[in-house]
Amino acid sequence: MNILEYENIQETKSHGQDNFPFNIYICSIPLDFAAVPIHWHNDMEIIYIKKGSGIITVNLEPLEVKQGDIVIVPPGQLHSIEQQKDFTMEYENIIFQLSMLMTTPDDSCTEEFFQPFLQGQTFFPNYFSSDSILYPSLSHCLNIMDEICKSFHNGYQLAIKGQLFSFFYALIPSIESSKIPLKNKSLDRLKDILKYIETNYSQKISIADAAKICGFSKSHFMKYFKSNMSVSFMNYLNDYRLIMASRLLLSSSDTIVNIAAETGFENLSYFNRIFKRKYHCTPTRFRLRN
Repeated sequence: MNILEYENIQETKSHGQDNFPFNIYICSIPLDFAAVPIHWHNDMEIIYIKKGSGIITVNLEPLEVKQGDIVIVPPGQLHSIEQQKDFTMEYENIIFQLSMLMTTPDDSCTEEFFQPFLQGQTFFPNYFSSDSILYPSLSHCLNIMDEICKSFHNGYQLAIKGQLFSFFYALIPSIESSKIPLKNKSLDRLKDILKYIETNYSQKISIADAAKICGFSKSHFMKYFKSNMSVSFMNYLNDYRLIMASRLLLSSSDTIVNIAAETGFENLSYFNRIFKRKYHCTPTRFRLRN
């Protein structure tokens, strides 16, 4: 189960379809889950903070966010969501594919706006607070989409598309151009590794396996990963597995033994020990407490 699959299980408002790839749903940290580990996907994501505060990291840059803030995550950008100290945070996730707004290659919207954006020739800020001059227009579009998704009346797809176009139109004053398409081989390697973990965390993964993805030696890979992630590869892998285990503890009635095995822990006592180190309680207590 990857990040998007899990979050879609948690959604409270959903009307995503293959021919209309759009989802909107509410999540809460730490009530629904402790954190969303760093990941990436090919969908566009807008995170709208409804209550509380937390930390959202986009392309390894942490942002302290609060009620009302808007974070935009373009396709392919690394991002994570975590709790800030003891604060809770309720946020709305709007996830969609840009292809739903793009028609033929020679369509002016596609050619002049969306293609340059996807190719890294144009970009805009990831973060908008209520102090931003663009904030009223951006939040207005999100609030209208909220209302539309309360009922999904006939023709709601037209209304959603209209608001998404208006949202991007409101971003135009913030758009900057890059003469050279953005390419970052180091970041691309990191994305490949993180996607590999997301897909295979339930299986046995060695440092040699991960190093092979980058074409690095084991020693070079360990230095590379720690310099980018500020944590060792094995510590990151264990932390990712613990996060997924915590989610299964809350969303299923499966046994602790099975959950440990399903998230890649072959030794139950080791799983219990590092789970307690991270969450300050046993897996059983964590399930009962939440």
